[in-house]
Amino acid sequence: MTNFDFNKKVVFITGAAGGIGAACAREFYRRGASVVLADLGADALEKLASEFDADRVLLQILDVTDMDATKQVVANIIKKFGRIDIVFANAGVAWQTPKTIATADEIEFERIIEIDLLGVWRTVRAALPEVIKAEGQVLVTSSLYAFANGVINAPYAMSKAGVESFGRSLRAELAGTGATASVLYPGWIKTPMTRVAFGANANASELIEKAFPAPLRQLITPEVVASAVARGLGKRAPRIIVPNRWAPLAALRGLLNMYTDRMFDRRSDLQTIVRRVETDAAND
Repeated sequence: MTNFDFNKKVVFITGAAGGIGAACAREFYRRGASVVLADLGADALEKLASEFDADRVLLQILDVTDMDATKQVVANIIKKFGRIDIVFANAGVAWQTPKTIATADEIEFERIIEIDLLGVWRTVRAALPEVIKAEGQVLVTSSLYAFANGVINAPYAMSKAGVESFGRSLRAELAGTGATASVLYPGWIKTPMTRVAFGANANASELIEKAFPAPLRQLITPEVVASAVARGLGKRAPRIIVPNRWAPLAALRGLLNMYTDRMFDRRSDLQTIVRRVETDAAND
């Protein structure tokens, strides 16, 4: 399997308006690729697109819950660039107030899964024939929540675990075709999505502080993720875990899962936080 050169390649990115998506778009562009920026935030997309030469960027307003719209974006990409070398299914949301499964709003719970899991399926499925034709790559954004307990964040965690399984399945199915698939596992990134767990919500912040050792609570920037993504895709790596300090926990996830599950069974301080989350949700 040969290394991957980004020069003159075409990269289709969902969730491109900010955070990891925007940082990766800049990194791919810097390495010579043309970038397709897809998201719902038109203003943010236009601002990002203004950084690039018009002949190497395509802006697309896209709701990844709509398969027909996603297929139309793929058609638009082919019309402008004639190919798709990488599809990066990165669009994702999380709730801004932590809730338990018992107190979650049903519509909000299912919407997160619709975007974070099924949105990945739609994006990849629509672009996959072109990626295979180009002997390119699929990248899907999972999370440390693929192997960490998703307490008070269940729809996000179950989506990211599903994305991991999807990406691994796809890589196996693509073996021998010349195309590959990789799974991105970012830790906590300094983006609006992580504010809930790092200061914006007292319960979530306290839970993170009590449940995770200090080295694992350090935030990294989207640019650090983008550099790791470029290195990983350059080698067609099956897994891109960033920061690297999460890699041992990913490898030892069986033991980690037993430990964290038992931790919540036995620690009354963590149970108290979960009960407060339920009370706050019920009072909203």
